Amino acid sequence: MSTKHKRIAVLADSCCDVPADLVQQYGLYILPLKIIYHDHEYLDGVDITPQEVYERMGQEIPKTSLPDGEQILHKLDQIKADGYEQLIVITLSGGLSGTNNLIHLIADTYEGMEIFILDTKNIAIGAGFHAIQAARYIEQGLSFSTIQEKLQRDIKNVKIFFVVETLEYLQKGGRIGLVASLLGNALNLKPVISCNEEGVYYTVTKVRGRKQSISRTIELAKAYAQGHPRIHLAVCHGGASELAAAVETTMKEALRGYEVFISSQISPALGVHTGPGLIGIGIERLED
Repeated sequence: MSTKHKRIAVLADSCCDVPADLVQQYGLYILPLKIIYHDHEYLDGVDITPQEVYERMGQEIPKTSLPDGEQILHKLDQIKADGYEQLIVITLSGGLSGTNNLIHLIADTYEGMEIFILDTKNIAIGAGFHAIQAARYIEQGLSFSTIQEKLQRDIKNVKIFFVVETLEYLQKGGRIGLVASLLGNALNLKPVISCNEEGVYYTVTKVRGRKQSISRTIELAKAYAQGHPRIHLAVCHGGASELAAAVETTMKEALRGYEVFISSQISPALGVHTGPGLIGIGIERLED
């Protein structure tokens, strides 16, 4: 990074699903959400895994919660103590979680560090792409204001398409958004879901059956990438690693030469709301 710019850090919440190797490579900071059972509270992805959440769903579906104010302040203090003067915060959609708003409330009165907070209007690696890109902009030596402009521009260039095994968990978690639920369950119609411009879940299309829904998700992702010379591709899943690997192979063959991030399993907190069996494909269309 150019020495003429102040030191800039990147903080992403845990539901951005930035792959662990990239978190380490770029020195990103992660703010975990909370997973709450009747007898214990866990930090998302820190002391509980997605598989543990799925295995316990037969006994209890936990609740999820925002990081509390003390957590956020501690993380900001840590980043400032590490010598950073400016901070880019990347969060999942404000239309799906209050995390973005809470960080705003705390950051607005925080002293000693200039903070920019991006509402990605997206979820999982669809949000995580922006954290990765922010780190790369910093690496390129871009100024804090230029990075902000580019990140806000980039929002329109990212899409994630996903399907779930059942809509039950989205319904129970109150995250169903604009996705029709009961009729789909009755007729075995599987919606392909994405986030709209307000960052709320909506049905892109419906097809009958699991196999067809995954095929349609692949088609939609390929269509979104088509005609763009530079893209990033990511495949994610919720307890469906073999199926995700097959989807990854298909996408790599269709989109040869593009950079691929494999975010593997979605975070435990996202798994609470989608249940096991999720398959997602994220596409980021890159601009200069």
